[in-house]
Amino acid sequence: MPRQTLRIIDANCNRIGEGLRFLEDIARFLLNDAVLSQQLKAMRHDLVKSLSKFGAAMLSERDSEADVGFGTQLGQHQDLPSLVTANARRVEEALRVVEELAKLPDLSSALHSKDFETARFNLYKLERELQSKLMRRQKIEQLTGLYVIIDTQTLGLKDGMDAAGKAIRGGAKVIQLRDKQHDKGEVFTLAQKLKELCRKSNALFIVNDSLDIALTSEADGIHIGRDDLPLSVVRKELPIDKLVGLSTHTLAQAQEAEAEGADYIAIGSIFPSPTKVRAKVVGLEYLQQVRRAVSIPIVAIGGINQDNISEVMAAGADSAAVISAVLTKKDIESATRQLVKEIEKKRKSHKESGSHR
Repeated sequence: MPRQTLRIIDANCNRIGEGLRFLEDIARFLLNDAVLSQQLKAMRHDLVKSLSKFGAAMLSERDSEADVGFGTQLGQHQDLPSLVTANARRVEEALRVVEELAKLPDLSSALHSKDFETARFNLYKLERELQSKLMRRQKIEQLTGLYVIIDTQTLGLKDGMDAAGKAIRGGAKVIQLRDKQHDKGEVFTLAQKLKELCRKSNALFIVNDSLDIALTSEADGIHIGRDDLPLSVVRKELPIDKLVGLSTHTLAQAQEAEAEGADYIAIGSIFPSPTKVRAKVVGLEYLQQVRRAVSIPIVAIGGINQDNISEVMAAGADSAAVISAVLTKKDIESATRQLVKEIEKKRKSHKESGSHR
C-alpha cells in the first residue's frame, strides 16, 4: 500500500477519534446525557478500531513535523455550539475521506466504504441532537425564580403588555402567555409584542398550548398539557433551540416526561388555586417526591403567593409560577418584587446553611 495513503488514513483516524471524543465529553460532562454520550463513545471505539488495523505500518508513516498542515488554524470559535459544529464537521469530513479511499483496490478488502458512509449519516443525526440540547441548555438555566403567567381571563381589562412589563421590572425571569378567550389573530399580535419585550429584557417567553402561535411568534418555547399534542410531535415541529414544558399530575407522568425529552415539567396544584378551583391539590410533599425522582427543572404552580412561595422553593422547585398573586394586585411590579425577594431570601439562607435540595 502506498505510504501516502497510509498517512491519509492515519491523519483521518486521528481526526475522527479526537473530534468524537470532544463531542462525547460535551454530552457526558456538560449535558449529563448518558445515552448520547454512550452512542458517541461506541461510534468512536468502532471507527478507531476499524482504522487501527493497519497498526505499525500506519504509525510508521506519521511525520507530524514535516506535515505542511501543522500549525494552521481555520478560525476561532467563541461558543460551545460553534465548537460542536467544528468538531462534528471535522469528523464528518474525515469519514468521507476514508469512505472514498476504501473504494480503492488496495483498501477495499480491509475497509468497507459503506460502513463509513453509515457512520457519517449517523453522526449527522447525533450532531443535531447534541446541538439541540446544547442550545436549549442556556434557556433551561433561565428557568429559575419567578415564572409569571399572563392569563388574559385573570387580567380582565388590564393590558397584557403593561402587566408583563411590570412583572419583568419586578424581577420575573419567565413570561408565559395563556389566552383562551381571543381569536388567533389577537393572540398572535400580543405574542409578538411579548416576545420582543422579553427579548429586550433577557426574559424567557413561553406560549401556552398553541403550537402555531409559539412558532409564528418565535417564542422561546411552548408549554403543553397532557391532553394537547404529544411531546414528540411538538418537538419535531419546533426549531431545535426551543423549549417544551409539560404539565404532569403524577410521579409516573413526571418521570415519563423526563424520559420523553421534556425540558421542564410543571406540577400542581401545590395549594388550592383561585384560577383553577377544580384542580387537584398535590401539596409540598408530592413536590419533594418529584424532586427526588427527576433531574430536569420543576415549575411549581397553583395557589402560590407571598406567604408560601419560600416553602415551595425549599421543597425543590426551580421556579414558581404565579397568576393571581401578581395579576390581581393593584401594583403588579411591587407584588412581583415581593415574591422575588422571598425566593432570593430562601436561596440565601440555603446557601449560608450549606443545604442542598
